[in-house]
Amino acid sequence: MPKYRKLLYFYFLFFLLYGVFYKFQPIDLIRKYFGEKIGLYFAWLGLYTEFLIPSSVVGIFVFLYGCITIESDIPSKEMCDQRNAFTMCPLCDKFCDYWNLSSACATARASHLFDNPATVFFSIFMALWATMFLEQWKRLQMRLSYFWDLTGLEEEEYNTSIILKLTNLYISLQIMLTFSAVFGVIVYRITTAAALSFSTNETTRSNIRVTVTATAVIINLIVILILDEIYGAVAKWLTEIEVPKTEKAFEERLILKAFLLKFVNSYAPIFYVAFFKGRFVGRPGHYVYVFDGYRMEECAPGGCLMELCIQLSIIMLGKQLIQNNLFEIGIPKLKKLFRKLKDGRTELKEMNTNQSKDPQQWDLDYSLEPFTGLTPEYMEMIIQFGFVTLFVASFPLAPLFALLNNIIEVRLDAKKFVTELRRPDTVRAKDIGIWYNILSGIGKLSVIINAFVIAVTSDFIPRLMYQYAYSQNGTMHGFVNHTLSYFNVSHLKAGTQPENSPFAQDILFCRFKDYREPPWSPNQYEFSKQYWAVLSARLAFVILFQNLVMFLSVLVDWMIPDIPKDISEQIKKEKSVLVDFFLKEEHEKLKLIESFITRDKHKHKSGTKDQRSRAASFCQFNQSQKGSVASFSSQHTEV
Repeated sequence: MPKYRKLLYFYFLFFLLYGVFYKFQPIDLIRKYFGEKIGLYFAWLGLYTEFLIPSSVVGIFVFLYGCITIESDIPSKEMCDQRNAFTMCPLCDKFCDYWNLSSACATARASHLFDNPATVFFSIFMALWATMFLEQWKRLQMRLSYFWDLTGLEEEEYNTSIILKLTNLYISLQIMLTFSAVFGVIVYRITTAAALSFSTNETTRSNIRVTVTATAVIINLIVILILDEIYGAVAKWLTEIEVPKTEKAFEERLILKAFLLKFVNSYAPIFYVAFFKGRFVGRPGHYVYVFDGYRMEECAPGGCLMELCIQLSIIMLGKQLIQNNLFEIGIPKLKKLFRKLKDGRTELKEMNTNQSKDPQQWDLDYSLEPFTGLTPEYMEMIIQFGFVTLFVASFPLAPLFALLNNIIEVRLDAKKFVTELRRPDTVRAKDIGIWYNILSGIGKLSVIINAFVIAVTSDFIPRLMYQYAYSQNGTMHGFVNHTLSYFNVSHLKAGTQPENSPFAQDILFCRFKDYREPPWSPNQYEFSKQYWAVLSARLAFVILFQNLVMFLSVLVDWMIPDIPKDISEQIKKEKSVLVDFFLKEEHEKLKLIESFITRDKHKHKSGTKDQRSRAASFCQFNQSQKGSVASFSSQHTEV
């Protein structure tokens, strides 16, 4: 085993797996053996896990606040008080009887654990937390890039043609498949609730809502796990038929397709419960029906926030336990087993021919699972980041469960890379690429979603409006009665009245949760003024919350520099040294050029003098020659 791999093996297996979970990751050692790209992944995962600690602590305090104040919560006490005779309208046609609101006491008390003023603070905190996490990652990424000498690394540009129409068609079909699955679960909930209402068993009929919710969430989880695997294969196939020119282009397009499909697949059931369930049910005497006689499902008396919490927690914990942990351990081992069984005969022959030789390291490494990229590792963490931020107003304990999962995730990833996978080709990368943009987009989207969860799904705004606008003494006394409208039971449609009801003769009016005019009003059952006032307050809160949190996020972004101060100063020093070096070089070049020019001038002057002396000598020579010729001619004449 190579030196670095052996060090990583001993570090992860003996230091991290056996209780010392608080040790820092050997990022430099990971980078030396696996390359910068995988080193950046483990650095990002470590920082993300570290940042989950303060959010988990704050989430626990928010949950404890709900537990402490549950006894002093006036609305839930009013719902649980059996002296308040709130006779509610039947939950289904014919087979459901009138019921007392106090029977939903447990649901109301449980809803207060998550639907309280502290969740508004926690939503703001988590939005700022996401911004601070991204800013700190940029700083850490810059630090690692500097020490790993990646600051001058240029990314490869690419140009390629894309089969956009085919890709968009397939993605649209897959999204429609997800919506169809969600709709199928909705139909299951409606029909199962109707079927259970026919039961003669009183216990079964009293637990219809719990039974339907629990089984529907489990079905949603199974469908999500199955479609996740299908969507991963589809995204890879669509990317391959586009034929990208570079590996970076292939990876980015694969990430975008896979994330879009898995995002819709993971969050579509949660979006339905948060924003659509109970919004289109109609009212007594005028309900909305599907499939010829099945009423649209309603929220629980305490609201849909509790069901949203149950849906979110089961899907999040189920995905983390089954998909992120069991699949990561089980699937590589199964693939390795199948590969051994497939290559068993060949290995047996080689062992018979080379019994005296010990297996070489490359032979052992070849039997490991091939490395398929970091996309699955990032994807599961990004989806988890969405669970932690997008609907955190309904489940403050999400960061805690994410932290517990990631403590295990880091160890599983480390063990998998060191002992289960072949060593990948080292790839230099200066950042985490498109994943940062996805994280930033989820952070901004979480502000909008949490604003609507608080304003629309929870009772925060109705309670606030009642206390400061409608309450006679400025308290919450009378809030439950204020939110319930009256309905004259004689206005029920024929064939929908409760059959064999012992209370039918004694009940003139039943109550239902909505802001509508009473039956004695000229505009009976129309939306009341309170409805429009609360709706306006909801929209105003969304706008105010969104702008406030966005402003604070921009402020945090501006206050935290992207480059750490010590790295910035070191870069400035290096630039200053580099500039001084170039200036010195240029100065020496200038002096050398000046010396050459001076030498040329001297040579030119000396050359001119030599030419003049040579010209004078030549003239004297010519004159002497002429004189000798003349004397010779005169001598010859005389002769």
